[in-house]
Parts: sequence; C-alpha cells; structure tokens
Amino acid sequence: MMRRRWLLLAGSFVPVCLVALPLLLDVRTAAEALPARLTDQEFWKLSSEASEPDGHFRSDNLLSNEQWLQYVLPDLVKTAKTGRAYLGVGPEQNFTYMVAVKPAIAFIIDIRRGNLDLQLLYKAIFEISPDRAEFVSRLFSRKKPQGLTEASSAAEIFEAYSGTDRNDDLYAETLKTVRDRLERTHSFALSEVDESGLEYVFNAFATYGPHLQYSSTGTGFYGGGRQPTYAELMTATDAEGVARSYLNSEENFRFLKDLEARNLVIPIVGNFAGPKAIRAVGQYLKDKGAIVSAFYLSNVEMYLQQDGSWGDFCASVATLPLDDTSTFIRSLRGGRYGLGFGLNSQLGRMAMEVESCRAPR
Repeated sequence: MMRRRWLLLAGSFVPVCLVALPLLLDVRTAAEALPARLTDQEFWKLSSEASEPDGHFRSDNLLSNEQWLQYVLPDLVKTAKTGRAYLGVGPEQNFTYMVAVKPAIAFIIDIRRGNLDLQLLYKAIFEISPDRAEFVSRLFSRKKPQGLTEASSAAEIFEAYSGTDRNDDLYAETLKTVRDRLERTHSFALSEVDESGLEYVFNAFATYGPHLQYSSTGTGFYGGGRQPTYAELMTATDAEGVARSYLNSEENFRFLKDLEARNLVIPIVGNFAGPKAIRAVGQYLKDKGAIVSAFYLSNVEMYLQQDGSWGDFCASVATLPLDDTSTFIRSLRGGRYGLGFGLNSQLGRMAMEVESCRAPR
C-alpha cells in the first residue's frame, strides 16, 4: 500500500522514485527489525546477559559535570540518523542526547552497577509520572508547587522548586512505588546490592534536590567550582541560546517516558575495554539489522588511554553495525563545542576512527 501511495504522489517523476524507493525501504526495514517493545523478561535478560562484573570509578557520577553538553547538538542532529540505536555512558546527559537523535532503542553501558541502579530509578519515575512537574517532584522528593502546567518552561519548573524542601513522606512513598514498579510490575530480579543502590542514589537526590552537583556526595571531586547543578543543566542552552535539555518540553519528556515504558532503554554494566558488554550489544543490533546512530563516550577514552586499553575498546566498537553517519560524542579539554574551560564536546566519525581495529575478514 505504501509503495502504491508513494508512486501516486511521485506522479510523473517515476524514474526518480524508482531510484529512491529502495533507499526508503532499506530504512523502513531496518527500523522494523528493532522491536516496538521488549517484554519485561527480554529487557532483564538482555541487561543481565550483556553485563560484566561490577567495576570501580572514582565518583558516584549521579549527574553530569559537562555544562556545555548541549553545544554539540545542532551539528549532531545534522549527521546522526533517527530511529536507530543509541549507546551511551553515565547518567542524565544521555536523555538530552536521546531526545535529539530520537533512537528506536538505547543502551547505557557503565562500569559501575550503581549507574544501572540509577537508570532503573529513572525508568520507574518516568513510568509513574504523567508530566515533567510530577517527574521533578518524584525525583527530588519535593511537593509539587502550584501553578505549573505542561506549558511551563524548564526554567519555570526549576525556579518553582528552588525553595522547596525535602518531603520525607513523599520520599518514602516514591521509594516504595519505585521498588514495587521494578520488582512486582516488571518482575525484575533485583539483588540486595541493587536494592541498596536504588536507595542510595534516591536518597542523594532527595537530600540535595535540584541543587545536586557532581561532587555533592563527596566522591566526585572532578570539575572544581564550575560544577553545574541539576537545575542548571536542565535550564542550559546551546551556543545559540536554544534550550534542548530533556526536561525543556513535554514533547521531550513524553518521548523518553514512552521509550522507557516500552523497555527500550537498557542499562548494562560494562567496562568499555571489557570483552563482553559492547560486543554483546553489537551482536544484538546486527541480529536485528540495526545501525548505531550515536555513541556518547563522555571522557572515558582518557582513562582507557592512560591504562593502555584503548585498543581493546576500539576493537569492540569495530564490531558494532556502523555506517558513515554513526557518530561519537566525546568530552575532552579543548573540544570544539564549549567555552574553552572544563570539558567540551567533540564529534567523531565512528566507522572511520575504528576502521584500523576491525578484525581481518
């Protein structure tokens, strides 16, 4: 039916449409190969079987310290394709990148199991929150102020919450709801470590509220006095003053809420230089005929280069299904996108950069 409709719309330009139609069908075929949703069992199995043993990082990393992370987005969306697979590392900055590239599925790979627990907390709160104002209320255990609507900007939402205090009743209620959502509704087999991890990260969000910073818990010393708060990250803009955070609009929020509800944001424990996690994701995507749109690396490559394991990472990335538009998003000092101090963003062409690491055929 779609082919007939397309040919009718093409009218007299039949030679053009005959050339373009296979390309259109290729895109649709790849997108349709990815699942519209994962069952709870598929989600947990994929997360568990792709994961590696829990590892160590020097900080809790409960939120980003990359205050210029939106600067890269105007150029990223010109290159990265929508409806594909997104890979990333770390906490909430992935959500802002995801609403930009609109993936059909996303994998968050982090060396710390604590990040998996954080992502499960986000998943549950996305699912139980009807809108952004309620989401912020639940995430930080603050009673929702009067006057907020779906049309409120992120700046207006966080301004309304700026003077609110932790509400212990809401904290206890939300924590119970989150646990019930994960363990009873979804039937995820959370370990005692996961239970403890959920409570730890949720308590940090409740304690510091929207003023939470990278080093608030005392373990994230990197970034000094310029560390942005959660509220500042959500109300930041790109270099042209355009606000693009995941909480900037209801449209952004609903995209993520829907993706989470369909079990299509999968957290995985994995060392970027490890033998399993990235390769397992790559095999899954190959089996589905999918292609990677973007891979957010933060500044993990710096640590891989310091310990001499970057080559292992490169070899694993080379097993991912890539094309010429697949894009690295990395953070580094001196990156092109930023204001020149702290971590700035940089884009890279994945296929070209890892070509030398591909195994001989």
